[in-house]
Amino acid sequence: MNIIVPVQGGVTAPECDREPTAAELDAIDAEMPLISAQVELLDAQIMILDRPVSELDARRIRRALGKVLAARCAVANLSAAAMVPEVGA
Repeated sequence: MNIIVPVQGGVTAPECDREPTAAELDAIDAEMPLISAQVELLDAQIMILDRPVSELDARRIRRALGKVLAARCAVANLSAAAMVPEVGA
C-alpha cells in the first residue's frame, strides 16, 4: 500500500491557525462591555432554570437585560461614529 502525501506543505497557515490581528483585538476590546453584560444576563437566567422565579431573580434579570441593551446601544454608537467621516481639518 502506497501512502500519498504532498511534496510541499501549505505556503500560508490555514485561516483557523492564525493569530488575531490588531484590528480584530481592538474590535473585541470595544465589544467587551457587551460581552460582559451578556454573560451576566446568561448567569441570571441559568440561576432560575431549576427553581421558581422570585422577585429578586426577576429584578436581577431585568437589570442584566438593561445592561445588555445599554451596551448594545453603546457598541452601535461606536460603530456609527467610526463610519462618519471627520469634518474640517
